[in-house]
Amino acid sequence: MLNVPAQSFPAAGSQQRAAGAGRSKVPLKPGRSLMDWIRLTKSGKNLAGLKGGLIEVTAEVLAQHNKKDDCWICIRGLIYNVTPYMEYHPGGEDELMRAAGADGTDLFDQVHRWVNYESMLKECLIGRMALKPTAAVKEPCHTIPEEKEVLNGMFSKAEDLDSSSKELVPSYDWFQTDGTITVVIYTKQKDINSEMVIADLQEGQLQGEIIVKDYSYLLHFELSYAVQRDIVVQVSEKVGKVELILKKKETLPWKKLGQPLQSHDSFVKRADRGLFFRKCKLISKSSVSHDTRLFCVMLPPGTHLQVPVGCHLYLKKNITGTVIVKPYTPVTSSLVSKFKDPSHSDKTHLYFMIKIYPRGLFTPVLDCMHTGEYISVSNPEGHFIKPKAEEAEELFLLAAGTGFTPMVKLLNHVLTSSSSLRTAKLMFFNKTEDDILWRSQLEQLAVSDTRFDVQFVLSEPNKGWTGKQGKISSLLVSQFVKRSKDNSKMLVCICGPLPFTEQGIQILQDLGTSCEEIHCFRA
Repeated sequence: MLNVPAQSFPAAGSQQRAAGAGRSKVPLKPGRSLMDWIRLTKSGKNLAGLKGGLIEVTAEVLAQHNKKDDCWICIRGLIYNVTPYMEYHPGGEDELMRAAGADGTDLFDQVHRWVNYESMLKECLIGRMALKPTAAVKEPCHTIPEEKEVLNGMFSKAEDLDSSSKELVPSYDWFQTDGTITVVIYTKQKDINSEMVIADLQEGQLQGEIIVKDYSYLLHFELSYAVQRDIVVQVSEKVGKVELILKKKETLPWKKLGQPLQSHDSFVKRADRGLFFRKCKLISKSSVSHDTRLFCVMLPPGTHLQVPVGCHLYLKKNITGTVIVKPYTPVTSSLVSKFKDPSHSDKTHLYFMIKIYPRGLFTPVLDCMHTGEYISVSNPEGHFIKPKAEEAEELFLLAAGTGFTPMVKLLNHVLTSSSSLRTAKLMFFNKTEDDILWRSQLEQLAVSDTRFDVQFVLSEPNKGWTGKQGKISSLLVSQFVKRSKDNSKMLVCICGPLPFTEQGIQILQDLGTSCEEIHCFRA
């Protein structure tokens, strides 16, 4: 269950791993911030280093550019000269050099999948990777009748899947009444629920995504006729059937559902599915602490999206001509019912608890947003296994700063839905008392539910502080993570800055906690 790869990022001994506690980035030289890089890309300077147009680059040529003063990297078939970006990279030069003169796509996806590199590095683009010539293979041409190609999803593109995965491929069909269009997806899964269905109806296009274990099935249509803005999603869990119900604007009979669009009827690994965004309206913004805000955004009327426990989303904003994308974990509107806003249902509103960094590029812009303005929000991502939490008898949470956010929905879920849970404990690390997020709510929750307990740990307490002090350590963790019974089912979740999580995981493993009992939230 420990979702940390064996060869984790950053590399051992790198600048980023050696950064001081509480930091996951290396210190940059003055004048080397993200804003400075954006200014440089708009200065007109030739950052790619080419005298002419874009070129094709062979693997042999790419491999020759593998030095700090001459560094080319390939990402998804495009070649970038990242030499001028070296000093601006928050992860340090050593991390960029891991992909020098080679294809860095896998490394990039492992760490920075959410980064809009096309926008960040557009002035460094050299060209594309030269394709190796392959022998032409003649294949029989099977003609699919147009009506069947448009009307149903029985012709799934699953040639690249193994035999067990092919059995998971859903299919679809559709039917109509005088006033409605119903798209039916047969998932072949009996444990399907509404969180596994994401549907968007935007400007005459219907996109529906079904999450099937580690795979994603997508429908994508330009509809034949106009429909109302809202969409109804019905899930029959026992038979694994999903229905997307649309309301016609005119009571005309449809001869076909519509024209298939890009990636329609595709079944791929979730990690290979590109991010899809929809524009959400900012409804409210309130202060949680001196530097942290609670943002509430509303989904469009044509969107069905429910974020599973342990998953994060990406927020996207165009800032000074550059698209910036950042991952955030949604929270509930509050931890206790006294603070909940009954007018904002969980099915239409998303809440984000975000720390504002005054010298940052992204969060100050969010902080300046006014209600009624829009921000783009992605589909959920994450690999948290919810049944593990539901089966746990003892749940231990280690959080630092806004690493608290994944714990909010997790706590809410297990305290209201788990029949196995005996205790849920949170050890919450912060610098000062003013930094503690939702302190009063956490204390009230501990009073109202005897299964829950919270301990606050401060690294820079004032003189009157009587609670625990320091940073994460073997002593603190060993006193906190204790089974009440030798054979009890335990789960430990951890989230915070990179040094905090790495040190915490090492401490837990040194104390004998198995990998199956640890989950690290990472975006």
